[in-house]
Amino acid sequence: MITIENLEYAYSLHEPTILKDINLHIERGEIVAVIGQNGAGKSTLLRQLNGLSKPTKGKVTVAGLDTRNTPISKMAKHIGYLFQNPDHQIFCQTVRAEIEFGMRNIGMTEDEIKERTEKIASLLDLADKFQSHPFTLSRGERQRTALAGVIAMEPEVLVLDEPTTGQDYRECVKIMDIVADMNKKGTTVLMVSHDMEVVCDYAERTILLFDGRIIGDGKTLDILRRENELARTGLKPPQIIELALTLEGYDNAYSVDTMFDEIKRKIGRYEK
Repeated sequence: MITIENLEYAYSLHEPTILKDINLHIERGEIVAVIGQNGAGKSTLLRQLNGLSKPTKGKVTVAGLDTRNTPISKMAKHIGYLFQNPDHQIFCQTVRAEIEFGMRNIGMTEDEIKERTEKIASLLDLADKFQSHPFTLSRGERQRTALAGVIAMEPEVLVLDEPTTGQDYRECVKIMDIVADMNKKGTTVLMVSHDMEVVCDYAERTILLFDGRIIGDGKTLDILRRENELARTGLKPPQIIELALTLEGYDNAYSVDTMFDEIKRKIGRYEK
């Protein structure tokens, strides 16, 4: 679904290279997290996927489309993109209009638009905000409004830059469960997140960026157990994984439930 070959990117010929020798292959239906310190190039990498930024060198292909010569309007029919800052994305006068905009832009029928708008708004607790101007809402509500407009189009690829920003725990879980459900139905998901618990709970695969280069790419649990590489990027694994790393024989523990299962297993051995 996504192929990146020898990608390099700089904002101009006179500025430093931000992305350096990036090579990636992401299959249809994967859910992948991109992590790294501020300035590592995470958001810059995401912007390559819908053509907002074009490679300085190399090639990016998404859903069979070469981003170098495909109009952004055509890319948008296949790729849903959520900005880190919703204020850079929202521009309509009401929440309803904001959610409907993308669907109307790609030519969906009014019945489809109405049905999807009401369904998504209900899922994201926005149904009572339909007539509100988005900029009268809280940061978390604006983030959910922007996300609603993206996922309502049911894109083949969902690109999320810090999707849980400004959300409390309940809202965070709700958003990520919706994303996970879309993934189960075949949507390919690539997300940037600083929340290692979200990464651990939802991403099957994680890519670790440092100074514009990939320094880790593999199963999420394996990446989050690489303490030295994470430390280079200023990141720490979730607390439960930190605990597991200090104990012998708890390699499979990545959550409270799995830690509990490991403890029960060991107690059972001792009892025998």
